[in-house]
Amino acid sequence: MPLETTINADLKTAMLAKDEKAVRSLRAIKAAIILAKTAEGNNGEVPEAEELKILQKLVKQRKDSIEIFQKQNRNDLADKELEEVAVIERYLPAPLSPEELKKAIAAIIEKSGAKGPADMGKVMGLANKELAGKADGKTISAVVKELL
Repeated sequence: MPLETTINADLKTAMLAKDEKAVRSLRAIKAAIILAKTAEGNNGEVPEAEELKILQKLVKQRKDSIEIFQKQNRNDLADKELEEVAVIERYLPAPLSPEELKKAIAAIIEKSGAKGPADMGKVMGLANKELAGKADGKTISAVVKELL
C-alpha cells in the first residue's frame, strides 16, 4: 500500500479519535507528499525511495527544531516537536543497530574498493543509496570516517 494511502487512512482515524498530535503530524507528512507529487518532473507520483527521504527530512527538521527550542528554554514547543517525531518515525523502517551499520558499510567499502579517506565520497554515495531510510547521513558519515 502506498505511503499516501496509509497516511490518509491513519489521518482519518486520528481525526475521528480526536488525537491532536497524530493529526498534526500526519497533516505535515501529507503536505510534504503532495508537494513532492506536484514538483516538476514527478508526474503526480512519488517513488518509495523518495517517500523515505521525505519522512527522514521531516524527522531531521523536527530534531533540529527541538535542539533550538531547548536552547531557548521553550520546552513546550520542544515537546510538540518530540510528539511529531514519534508519529513520523512510525512510518520509517526500523533503523540499523550500530553493529549492523558497521557490517553494511564495511561491505560497501570492500565492494567499492576504497583504500582511504580520499575515497570517502565514493563510499558515501553508495552507502546513502543502500542504507536509505535505515540510518541517517550523519551516522553513516561517522562510521565511514571511522572505517576508512
